Amino acid sequence: QVQLVESGGGLVQAGGSLRLSCAASGGTFSRYVMGWFRQAPGKEREIVASISWNGGSTYYADSVKGRCTISRDNAKKTVYLQMNSLKPEDTAVYYCAADRTYWSGNYSPLGYDYWGQGTQVTVSS
Repeated sequence: QVQLVESGGGLVQAGGSLRLSCAASGGTFSRYVMGWFRQAPGKEREIVASISWNGGSTYYADSVKGRCTISRDNAKKTVYLQMNSLKPEDTAVYYCAADRTYWSGNYSPLGYDYWGQGTQVTVSS
């Protein structure tokens, strides 16, 4: 069983930056594809970014390309999401998730096995 705990969310003005972290415990972190998702009120959960087990491959949603960077530190069992040039439409609860299968972009939330509790990101205009 894998436990995921997100941190780093908060309130930021448009144009600002945040760095989200997700610490894992249990399981074998270095074997998992990791993803960041977000869900705004009244909307479906959507992919933000995903990263392969060794960090060699990444996927970004079009809405965040060029503004966000996903990275991981397998020694620390942590995945990060650096978000820059934040916009009000980035406001959502952000979740990290772990997928035990192979890398293929892993952009669908249906493929993920473990989820964190989420961290709120609010971007004011």
